Amino acid sequence: MKKIVLVAAAASLMSLAACNKSPDAAAIENNADMVADNIDMNAENVSAMADNTSNDAAAATMDNAADSMHDAADNVRAAGDAAADNAN
Repeated sequence: MKKIVLVAAAASLMSLAACNKSPDAAAIENNADMVADNIDMNAENVSAMADNTSNDAAAATMDNAADSMHDAADNVRAAGDAAADNAN
């Protein structure tokens, strides 16, 4: 349920963010945001797996992977914003 609410909120925010952009720029930014949201959701799943494991070394590795995935999502958003700005 939490994921559905997150996706719905992201979709509504993306539509508001696209108000002053060209259709191409809005599409680029929306696609980047959707990809980044998916990466973030996968990172949350990895983090949840880390919380559920009894192996401390594996948990640390999974937490590091989740942090890296969140960073990658941030990079995707930034690249999408930059590409959208260049499309205007």
